[in-house]
Amino acid sequence: MNNSDSRIFFIMGVSGVGKTTVGKLLAQNFNIPFFDGDDFHPEYNIKKMAGGHPLSDEDRLEWLKSLNKLAKDHAKESGCVIACSALKENYRNLLEDDLNQSPHWIYLEGSFDLISSRLKNRKGHYMPSNLLHSQFDTLEIPDNALTFNVENPAEEIVEMIVQKLNDQAEFGLIGLGVMGKSLCRNLASKGVKISMFNRHVPGKEENIASDFKQQHKELENALAFDELHKFVSSLQQPRKIFLMVNAGSAIDAVIEELAPLLSKNDIIIDGGNSHYEDTARRESLLSEKGLFFIGCGVSGGEEGALKGPSIMPGGDLQAYDLIKPYLEKIAARDKNDNACCTYIGKSGSGHFTKMLHNGIEYAEMQLLAEFYQIFKTKGNNPDEIAEILSKSDVDTQSYLLEITIDILKKREGNDWLIHKILDKAGNKGTGNWTTIASAQLGVPSTLIAGSLFARYLSAFKDDRDRVQNILPSELSAIEVSIDHILEAYQLARIINHIQGFKFLKEASETYKWSLNLSEIARIWTNGCIIRSELMEKLVDMLKSGDDLILHTEISSSIKKLKPALSKVVAKCIESNIAVPCLSEAINFLNGISQADSPANLIQAQRDYFGAHTYQRVDDKSGKFHHTEWLK
Repeated sequence: MNNSDSRIFFIMGVSGVGKTTVGKLLAQNFNIPFFDGDDFHPEYNIKKMAGGHPLSDEDRLEWLKSLNKLAKDHAKESGCVIACSALKENYRNLLEDDLNQSPHWIYLEGSFDLISSRLKNRKGHYMPSNLLHSQFDTLEIPDNALTFNVENPAEEIVEMIVQKLNDQAEFGLIGLGVMGKSLCRNLASKGVKISMFNRHVPGKEENIASDFKQQHKELENALAFDELHKFVSSLQQPRKIFLMVNAGSAIDAVIEELAPLLSKNDIIIDGGNSHYEDTARRESLLSEKGLFFIGCGVSGGEEGALKGPSIMPGGDLQAYDLIKPYLEKIAARDKNDNACCTYIGKSGSGHFTKMLHNGIEYAEMQLLAEFYQIFKTKGNNPDEIAEILSKSDVDTQSYLLEITIDILKKREGNDWLIHKILDKAGNKGTGNWTTIASAQLGVPSTLIAGSLFARYLSAFKDDRDRVQNILPSELSAIEVSIDHILEAYQLARIINHIQGFKFLKEASETYKWSLNLSEIARIWTNGCIIRSELMEKLVDMLKSGDDLILHTEISSSIKKLKPALSKVVAKCIESNIAVPCLSEAINFLNGISQADSPANLIQAQRDYFGAHTYQRVDDKSGKFHHTEWLK
């Protein structure tokens, strides 16, 4: 048996409850060693108890440490059962300190009269019955243990323990919205026994989990709850709980209610689009309580969650190792059949990476919208645009291109559905977060910012209607070939990815996350919204260096495609077609490829009005200078 299968059991309770008897039977059932904690007391403790004196915390300290070492040693092997009174919570904390897995706590309870009569009949034990009162006074009843009354025979108690453990679920999920339901079905279809929880709101959300279970055959063995404490009790320890609730205050509210019910080393996984700084804050807060928190980006939408998403977990590596088998089971597979899931890095790096993924997605969507507009002005109907896109070069193929083709073909009645959709684009905040983070890091992620502000501009529909009446801007078809348009699209996408991975590189260095950019590209080759042929190529390119723009194949493509991008943008401006992302692409390319920029004038202006100083090209020391400009 490997240590991932090993189990550590602590059988606890006051003297006389039958810890040894139950422990030996349980160890026999699981074919693992049994140890009686009393056998590890030092001689001083035994003499003290035999003399009728209760042990102090100081007396117990070395004894508890020796039992903790015993548990750690056997956790590396088959596991073990240890019988130990463990009456106080701080004793139990010492016993499970630094264990690489949470132990199973079995609490044997019974009345004082019953236990007292048992002790009086027990012979040859150094613990006198008159110390029983002190044990009951000391006892702090655990809230994280399986509890059994010792009025039942020991054999029945062991049967109940085994049954209870067999009935417990491996993995829990809170929040049965669209994504949460899909992930539940995904997990269950992979043979994982799950517990599902959805809150109970009278008249609004009632019996959500139980009704959902009845609707899908793969959930036959799943456990359904609308009471949180019962949900928590249904899970094997260390508990692994996936949160699929709305980002923001809702996450904090769930954590506040959930955390007191959990045990040391339990793991909370936030699978929503939370802000990475919130994730880091929550991780720090929960670590103080002995709990792990994983910020986990999940991309792929409803279909991806059901059939295999791209998964981006970040946080404590020890905690990730415990949830890795489950995440890899439900993840999409790359071309080599490896899971599109990888450990991203520390703290909020998982959610940061998902945020950047969404930023790249914003720009990819805006680019397709701009090309849709260009082809519309050329007189092409949606079917014709779809046909053009479907025949484009393999290097432009992507999931977003595929769904765009499907959207353009969709009809409603005698017209295309796209013509009936209001031109106001919404957003859920990740594009905003990405743009702000880019500015904070000082990285020119201009296509992401351009796509975000294009969405904001679209939301001002009434303003656009009014301004058009005052400042009519008639669109006209651009005189450029379809091949050039598609080449411009190809290059703009390359620039978008160059900027995106540059952003990740700067974040990795700033926050000391040690991100593996090639591995991140790999898990984005399937399951996620930005999967594409280009992403497949970037996996190997990023192995040879993090600066994509310097890669030979990328620089060759830029040289080949740049004339088309320049021409298309120029023609669009002449034809009054707004192309913010295409424009940002060529402006970035022109800016990054020019060694001399006009920023020297800006720095002179800053020194003029604010004495901000400047460096000189004829001073190689890097010293900063200031000029009195009016003298």
